[in-house]
This record gives sequence, C-alpha cells and structure tokens, in this order.
Amino acid sequence: MSARSTKRTEASSGSAMTGPRRAKPPQRATASSRIYSELRSELVSMRRRPGEVISEAEIALSYGVSRTPVREAVLKLSDEGLLDVFPQSGIFVSRIPLAALPEAIIIRKALEETTARLAAERATASQVLQLRSIVERQREADEAGDRAAFHQADELFHATIADVARHPGIWTLILQVKMHVDRYRQLTLPVTGRMTQVIAEHEPILAAIEAHDPQRAGIAMERHLDRLLRDISETQHTNPEFFASTE
Repeated sequence: MSARSTKRTEASSGSAMTGPRRAKPPQRATASSRIYSELRSELVSMRRRPGEVISEAEIALSYGVSRTPVREAVLKLSDEGLLDVFPQSGIFVSRIPLAALPEAIIIRKALEETTARLAAERATASQVLQLRSIVERQREADEAGDRAAFHQADELFHATIADVARHPGIWTLILQVKMHVDRYRQLTLPVTGRMTQVIAEHEPILAAIEAHDPQRAGIAMERHLDRLLRDISETQHTNPEFFASTE
C-alpha cells in the first residue's frame, strides 16, 4: 500500500472514531442568549428600575454586537412582561403588575409548603447542616448590609429545600412564576429589620425539618411566605412609581 493510501486510510479511520463534529452555534444566537440572560438578571434584581428607558444601541455597543441579537433578547423579555416596547416611543422597563403578585405568591406558597413537608420527611443530617450554613450566610449578609448576598442566600435556602425534598423541578417551576415577586421583594429588603425578620422566619422552617416534623415545616413555610402577601400594600405605598396601576 502506498504512503498516500495509508494516510487516506488513517484519516478515514480517525474520522470514524471521532465521529462527526458538532456544528458551533451561530454567533448571533449565542450573543442574543447572553444578552437576554444578563439583561433579565438586571431587570429581576431591580438594577434596572421600572420605567427606565432601554437603549438597544447602547446595549449593542456595550456587547460589541449589532442591534439584531439585542432586539431578539428585548422581544423575548417583552413576551415575559419585563419590558414594554412601544414602536413610536421606545423601550421601557415594565412596572410591577400589582394584579399578578397575589396569584404568583399563592402558587409559590402551595408548592413550597409541599417541598418543606417532604424535606422534613427526607432530610439527612448533612443536608440539615447545609441548610443551617445557608442561614448563617444570610446572617452574615444581614450584618454586613449586603442585600445582594442576602437575596442570593435566600434563593439558595429555598432551592435547597426543594433538593432535600427530592423534587428540584418544583423550584424550577417556581422560578418561572415568581419573577415579578422577586422584583417586589427587592423593594422590601432595604426596610429596616426586614432581612433579620426573614432569618427569624427561616429558623422555624429549618428547626421543623431538623426535627422531621412535616406538619410544622409546612406551617412555618406558609407563614413565612404569607408575609409577602401582607406587605404588598405597604410596599406599593412606599414605592408607587414602580408599580402598574390595577385600574
């Protein structure tokens, strides 16, 4: 066999072993996904305030892309209700829809009462320690006045309870329904004593899970999330410019 034939055979064999190469995703799609994810985070965390103007040109410049992937991300966020797009006026961060908050909180409360009960039935000693370390992280964030770190630990506490319950998909579902609730919650954290109060509400949930008491865990979680319902009116009164009229 000639050297050339041998090389062709080796190349063919190597190709068969490695299989077909996966096509790289289009650059535009990748850029659009990144812009969507990062802009969504800014909207939900209230780093971009309701009513704020969104400039496609400025975002495109900051990412070094054309306006097309920015527009794709904007349209997706508009479909989710986080941006308002007015063809003749511009793009604005949507205000928090008051009418949507109670329903989202009730859905979350029903789902998390379930995960708390199941977590109390199934928690191992190491998982209880994990939850306790998260509460300690919240306490440290409270003492430091770090609201971003506090919120991150708060999310982790609830997500971990779903993991302990062996139903992490429930938390994934909750994430889909609570984005406006998260925006509203960001307005409650600066209130004096609010973060300390959240920790005080997490403690009985954790204690019930550690005691393997499903009923007590469910009740503690329900009471914790009920506060979100009770605080809506006061938070709207304090920050009326961030909420959409119910009329």
